[in-house]
Amino acid sequence: MEYKDYYQTLGVPRDASPDDIKSAYRRLARRYHPDVNPDDASAEARFKEINEAHEVLSDPTKRQQYDRFGSNWRRTGSFDEAFRQSGARMDGFGDMFGGGASGFSDFFDALFGGRGRPQRPQQANVEETLQVSLPEVLNGGRRALTMRVPSPDGRVRQRRIDVTIPRGVRDGQRLRVAGEGAVRADGSRGDLFLRVRIGDDPGFKRKGDDLETEVSIGLTEAVLGTSVQVPTPSGSSLSVRVPPETQNGRRLRLRGQGLPRRGGGERGDMLVRIHVRLPRNLSARERELFQELAAIRGEVPTPSAVS
Repeated sequence: MEYKDYYQTLGVPRDASPDDIKSAYRRLARRYHPDVNPDDASAEARFKEINEAHEVLSDPTKRQQYDRFGSNWRRTGSFDEAFRQSGARMDGFGDMFGGGASGFSDFFDALFGGRGRPQRPQQANVEETLQVSLPEVLNGGRRALTMRVPSPDGRVRQRRIDVTIPRGVRDGQRLRVAGEGAVRADGSRGDLFLRVRIGDDPGFKRKGDDLETEVSIGLTEAVLGTSVQVPTPSGSSLSVRVPPETQNGRRLRLRGQGLPRRGGGERGDMLVRIHVRLPRNLSARERELFQELAAIRGEVPTPSAVS
Protein backbone atom coordinates (compact mmCIF):
# COMPACT_ATOMS: atom_id res chain seq x y z
CA MET A 1 0.00 0.00 0.00
CA GLU A 2 1.30 3.45 -0.89
CA TYR A 3 2.37 5.37 2.18
CA LYS A 4 0.39 8.55 2.81
CA ASP A 5 1.88 11.16 5.09
CA TYR A 6 -1.21 12.65 6.70
CA TYR A 7 0.86 15.17 8.64
CA GLN A 8 2.36 16.47 5.41
CA THR A 9 -1.12 16.54 3.83
CA LEU A 10 -2.33 18.93 6.55
CA GLY A 11 1.02 20.75 6.79
CA VAL A 12 1.51 20.11 10.51
CA PRO A 13 4.39 18.53 12.48
CA ARG A 14 4.05 15.01 13.90
CA ASP A 15 3.70 16.39 17.42
CA ALA A 16 0.91 18.79 16.42
CA SER A 17 -1.81 19.32 19.02
CA PRO A 18 -5.49 18.48 18.29
CA ASP A 19 -6.21 22.20 18.01
CA ASP A 20 -3.38 22.64 15.47
CA ILE A 21 -4.78 19.76 13.41
CA LYS A 22 -8.29 21.18 13.52
CA SER A 23 -7.11 24.66 12.54
CA ALA A 24 -5.06 23.34 9.61
CA TYR A 25 -7.93 21.19 8.40
CA ARG A 26 -10.40 24.09 8.44
CA ARG A 27 -8.00 26.37 6.59
CA LEU A 28 -7.29 23.80 3.86
CA ALA A 29 -10.89 22.62 3.59
CA ARG A 30 -12.06 26.17 2.90
CA ARG A 31 -9.35 26.58 0.28
CA TYR A 32 -9.98 23.34 -1.64
CA HIS A 33 -13.72 22.87 -1.09
CA PRO A 34 -15.48 21.85 -4.35
CA ASP A 35 -17.96 24.70 -3.96
CA VAL A 36 -15.06 27.14 -4.08
CA ASN A 37 -13.36 25.28 -6.96
CA PRO A 38 -16.11 24.08 -9.28
CA ASP A 39 -15.07 21.72 -12.08
CA ASP A 40 -11.53 21.51 -10.68
CA ALA A 41 -10.65 17.81 -10.43
CA SER A 42 -7.29 18.43 -8.75
CA ALA A 43 -8.88 20.55 -6.03
CA GLU A 44 -11.50 17.89 -5.45
CA ALA A 45 -8.83 15.20 -5.13
CA ARG A 46 -6.90 17.40 -2.70
CA PHE A 47 -10.06 17.98 -0.68
CA LYS A 48 -10.55 14.20 -0.35
CA GLU A 49 -6.96 13.78 0.84
CA ILE A 50 -7.46 16.52 3.43
CA ASN A 51 -10.63 14.87 4.73
CA GLU A 52 -8.93 11.48 4.93
CA ALA A 53 -5.98 12.92 6.84
CA HIS A 54 -8.23 14.79 9.24
CA GLU A 55 -10.39 11.71 9.87
CA VAL A 56 -7.32 9.81 11.09
CA LEU A 57 -5.35 12.49 12.91
CA SER A 58 -8.37 13.97 14.73
CA ASP A 59 -9.19 10.59 16.30
CA PRO A 60 -6.74 9.73 19.12
CA THR A 61 -7.05 5.96 18.59
CA LYS A 62 -6.66 6.10 14.82
CA ARG A 63 -3.78 8.55 15.13
CA GLN A 64 -1.96 6.23 17.53
CA GLN A 65 -2.40 3.31 15.14
CA TYR A 66 -1.26 5.43 12.19
CA ASP A 67 1.85 6.65 14.04
CA ARG A 68 2.72 3.02 14.79
CA PHE A 69 1.81 1.23 11.56
CA GLY A 70 1.61 3.94 8.89
CA SER A 71 -0.73 3.27 5.98
CA ASN A 72 -1.48 -0.24 7.31
CA TRP A 73 -3.11 1.18 10.44
CA ARG A 74 -6.61 0.11 9.33
CA ARG A 75 -5.60 -3.57 9.38
CA THR A 76 -4.05 -3.65 12.82
CA GLY A 77 -7.38 -3.68 14.62
CA SER A 78 -8.37 -6.92 12.88
CA PHE A 79 -5.09 -8.62 13.79
CA ASP A 80 -5.24 -7.49 17.42
CA GLU A 81 -8.82 -8.68 17.72
CA ALA A 82 -7.92 -11.98 16.07
CA PHE A 83 -5.19 -12.61 18.62
CA ARG A 84 -7.60 -11.92 21.47
CA GLN A 85 -10.30 -14.20 20.04
CA SER A 86 -7.85 -17.04 19.35
CA GLY A 87 -6.42 -16.91 22.87
CA ALA A 88 -2.90 -16.92 21.42
CA ARG A 89 -0.15 -15.61 23.68
CA MET A 90 1.44 -12.36 22.59
CA ASP A 91 4.76 -12.92 24.43
CA GLY A 92 6.15 -15.36 21.87
CA PHE A 93 5.26 -17.57 18.93
CA GLY A 94 6.28 -20.91 20.46
CA ASP A 95 2.90 -21.58 22.05
CA MET A 96 1.11 -20.56 18.86
CA PHE A 97 2.80 -23.29 16.85
CA GLY A 98 2.85 -25.91 19.58
CA GLY A 99 0.45 -28.86 19.60
CA GLY A 100 -0.02 -29.10 15.83
CA ALA A 101 0.04 -25.31 15.41
CA SER A 102 -3.48 -25.12 16.82
CA GLY A 103 -2.88 -21.63 18.17
CA PHE A 104 -1.72 -20.45 14.77
CA SER A 105 -4.76 -22.04 13.15
CA ASP A 106 -7.12 -20.49 15.72
CA PHE A 107 -5.54 -17.12 15.05
CA PHE A 108 -6.23 -17.27 11.31
CA ASP A 109 -9.69 -18.77 11.88
CA ALA A 110 -10.53 -15.73 14.00
CA LEU A 111 -9.06 -13.39 11.41
CA PHE A 112 -10.34 -15.01 8.21
CA GLY A 113 -13.39 -16.94 9.36
CA GLY A 114 -11.72 -20.31 8.72
CA ARG A 115 -11.85 -19.97 4.93
CA GLY A 116 -8.82 -17.85 4.19
CA ARG A 117 -10.94 -14.74 3.54
CA PRO A 118 -11.49 -11.67 5.73
CA GLN A 119 -14.77 -11.61 7.65
CA ARG A 120 -17.43 -9.25 6.42
CA PRO A 121 -16.97 -5.89 8.10
CA GLN A 122 -19.38 -4.93 10.81
CA GLN A 123 -22.50 -3.28 9.44
CA ALA A 124 -22.56 0.49 9.65
CA ASN A 125 -26.14 0.72 10.90
CA VAL A 126 -27.55 4.08 11.95
CA GLU A 127 -30.49 4.77 14.26
CA GLU A 128 -32.58 7.94 14.25
CA THR A 129 -35.86 9.03 15.85
CA LEU A 130 -38.99 9.35 13.71
CA GLN A 131 -41.82 11.47 15.10
CA VAL A 132 -45.17 10.00 14.02
CA SER A 133 -48.60 11.64 14.30
CA LEU A 134 -51.81 9.96 15.46
CA PRO A 135 -53.34 10.06 11.94
CA GLU A 136 -50.27 8.19 10.68
CA VAL A 137 -50.67 5.59 13.43
CA LEU A 138 -54.34 5.24 12.55
CA ASN A 139 -54.02 5.02 8.78
CA GLY A 140 -50.34 4.40 8.02
CA GLY A 141 -48.76 6.20 5.09
CA ARG A 142 -45.52 7.26 3.45
CA ARG A 143 -43.12 9.97 4.53
CA ALA A 144 -40.34 11.62 2.56
CA LEU A 145 -37.39 12.40 4.83
CA THR A 146 -34.39 14.56 4.05
CA MET A 147 -31.39 13.34 6.04
CA ARG A 148 -27.73 14.28 6.22
CA VAL A 149 -25.68 11.17 5.46
CA PRO A 150 -21.94 10.63 4.85
CA SER A 151 -20.80 9.83 1.31
CA PRO A 152 -17.86 7.56 0.42
CA ASP A 153 -15.73 10.63 -0.35
CA GLY A 154 -16.13 11.86 3.22
CA ARG A 155 -18.57 14.65 2.48
CA VAL A 156 -21.93 14.94 4.20
CA ARG A 157 -24.78 15.24 1.75
CA GLN A 158 -28.53 15.63 1.99
CA ARG A 159 -30.35 12.49 0.92
CA ARG A 160 -34.07 11.98 0.29
CA ILE A 161 -35.41 8.80 1.84
CA ASP A 162 -38.96 7.47 1.39
CA VAL A 163 -40.25 5.69 4.48
CA THR A 164 -43.38 3.54 4.77
CA ILE A 165 -45.16 3.95 8.12
CA PRO A 166 -47.27 0.84 8.78
CA ARG A 167 -50.79 1.19 10.13
CA GLY A 168 -50.82 0.64 13.88
CA VAL A 169 -47.12 1.38 14.38
CA ARG A 170 -46.17 1.25 18.07
CA ASP A 171 -44.34 3.79 20.18
CA GLY A 172 -40.70 2.62 20.42
CA GLN A 173 -40.96 0.32 17.39
CA ARG A 174 -37.97 0.29 15.01
CA LEU A 175 -38.53 0.62 11.27
CA ARG A 176 -35.72 -0.72 9.07
CA VAL A 177 -34.79 1.06 5.85
CA ALA A 178 -32.27 -1.15 4.06
CA GLY A 179 -29.15 0.38 2.56
CA GLU A 180 -29.64 3.89 3.96
CA GLY A 181 -27.11 3.78 6.80
CA ALA A 182 -23.50 4.91 7.02
CA VAL A 183 -20.82 3.98 4.48
CA ARG A 184 -18.60 1.00 5.16
CA ALA A 185 -14.94 0.83 4.21
CA ASP A 186 -15.83 -1.07 1.02
CA GLY A 187 -18.27 1.63 -0.09
CA SER A 188 -21.46 -0.30 0.72
CA ARG A 189 -24.00 1.06 3.17
CA GLY A 190 -25.46 -0.23 6.38
CA ASP A 191 -29.13 0.07 7.27
CA LEU A 192 -31.11 2.93 8.74
CA PHE A 193 -33.30 2.15 11.75
CA LEU A 194 -35.99 4.64 12.70
CA ARG A 195 -37.13 4.54 16.32
CA VAL A 196 -40.79 5.57 16.36
CA ARG A 197 -41.98 8.20 18.79
CA ILE A 198 -45.69 8.99 18.66
CA GLY A 199 -46.10 12.73 19.03
CA ASP A 200 -48.52 14.42 21.38
CA ASP A 201 -51.80 15.61 19.92
CA PRO A 202 -53.53 18.65 21.46
CA GLY A 203 -56.95 17.04 21.04
CA PHE A 204 -56.22 13.53 22.32
CA LYS A 205 -54.41 11.65 25.05
CA ARG A 206 -53.10 8.14 24.39
CA LYS A 207 -53.69 5.35 26.88
CA GLY A 208 -52.26 2.30 25.18
CA ASP A 209 -54.54 1.63 22.22
CA ASP A 210 -57.28 3.85 23.62
CA LEU A 211 -57.70 7.57 23.02
CA GLU A 212 -59.22 10.12 25.37
CA THR A 213 -60.70 13.43 24.36
CA GLU A 214 -62.94 16.05 26.00
CA VAL A 215 -66.10 17.82 24.90
CA SER A 216 -67.81 20.70 26.65
CA ILE A 217 -71.58 20.99 27.08
CA GLY A 218 -73.88 23.42 28.88
CA LEU A 219 -75.59 22.77 32.20
CA THR A 220 -79.06 22.34 30.71
CA GLU A 221 -77.63 19.98 28.05
CA ALA A 222 -76.07 17.86 30.78
CA VAL A 223 -79.36 17.78 32.73
CA LEU A 224 -81.72 17.16 29.81
CA GLY A 225 -79.40 15.29 27.43
CA THR A 226 -78.02 16.29 24.04
CA SER A 227 -75.95 15.19 21.03
CA VAL A 228 -72.42 16.46 20.39
CA GLN A 229 -69.90 16.18 17.57
CA VAL A 230 -66.70 14.47 18.70
CA PRO A 231 -63.56 14.92 16.53
CA THR A 232 -61.40 11.95 15.54
CA PRO A 233 -57.65 11.83 14.70
CA SER A 234 -58.47 11.26 11.03
CA GLY A 235 -60.15 14.68 10.84
CA SER A 236 -63.75 13.49 10.68
CA SER A 237 -66.26 13.72 13.55
CA LEU A 238 -68.73 11.39 15.22
CA SER A 239 -72.18 12.25 16.54
CA VAL A 240 -72.41 11.11 20.15
CA ARG A 241 -75.52 11.09 22.31
CA VAL A 242 -75.06 12.43 25.84
CA PRO A 243 -77.73 10.92 28.09
CA PRO A 244 -79.79 13.09 30.48
CA GLU A 245 -78.37 13.86 33.93
CA THR A 246 -74.79 13.34 32.81
CA GLN A 247 -72.36 14.31 35.56
CA ASN A 248 -69.33 16.51 35.03
CA GLY A 249 -66.28 14.34 34.29
CA ARG A 250 -68.25 11.33 33.09
CA ARG A 251 -66.56 9.31 30.34
CA LEU A 252 -68.48 7.89 27.42
CA ARG A 253 -66.84 4.92 25.69
CA LEU A 254 -66.92 4.68 21.89
CA ARG A 255 -65.81 1.15 21.09
CA GLY A 256 -63.52 0.56 18.16
CA GLN A 257 -62.71 4.25 17.63
CA GLY A 258 -59.19 4.19 19.10
CA LEU A 259 -55.84 3.18 17.63
CA PRO A 260 -55.19 -0.14 15.86
CA ARG A 261 -54.22 -2.89 18.28
CA ARG A 262 -51.05 -4.93 17.85
CA GLY A 263 -51.35 -6.88 14.64
CA GLY A 264 -53.41 -4.17 12.95
CA GLY A 265 -56.77 -5.93 13.35
CA GLU A 266 -59.12 -4.58 15.98
CA ARG A 267 -58.94 -1.05 17.31
CA GLY A 268 -58.98 0.32 20.81
CA ASP A 269 -61.71 2.59 22.18
CA MET A 270 -62.19 6.31 22.42
CA LEU A 271 -63.13 7.76 25.80
CA VAL A 272 -65.07 11.02 25.64
CA ARG A 273 -64.81 12.98 28.86
CA ILE A 274 -67.74 15.34 29.47
CA HIS A 275 -66.99 18.77 30.81
CA VAL A 276 -70.09 20.61 32.04
CA ARG A 277 -69.95 24.39 31.74
CA LEU A 278 -71.67 26.30 34.51
CA PRO A 279 -73.59 29.39 33.32
CA ARG A 280 -72.14 32.84 33.97
CA ASN A 281 -73.51 36.40 33.76
CA LEU A 282 -77.03 35.26 34.66
CA SER A 283 -79.93 37.55 33.88
CA ALA A 284 -82.43 38.40 36.63
CA ARG A 285 -84.94 35.94 35.19
CA GLU A 286 -82.35 33.13 35.00
CA ARG A 287 -81.41 33.75 38.60
CA GLU A 288 -85.08 33.54 39.63
CA LEU A 289 -85.44 30.21 37.84
CA PHE A 290 -82.37 28.80 39.61
CA GLN A 291 -83.74 29.99 42.93
CA GLU A 292 -87.06 28.26 42.18
CA LEU A 293 -85.18 25.08 41.23
CA ALA A 294 -83.19 25.25 44.47
CA ALA A 295 -86.42 25.57 46.47
CA ILE A 296 -88.00 22.63 44.63
CA ARG A 297 -84.97 20.43 45.30
CA GLY A 298 -84.65 21.53 48.92
CA GLU A 299 -81.23 23.05 48.35
CA VAL A 300 -80.23 26.14 50.30
CA PRO A 301 -77.72 28.41 48.54
CA THR A 302 -75.37 30.34 50.82
CA PRO A 303 -76.95 33.77 51.35
CA SER A 304 -73.64 35.61 50.98
CA ALA A 305 -73.27 34.15 47.53
CA VAL A 306 -76.66 35.52 46.38
CA SER A 307 -76.74 39.18 45.32
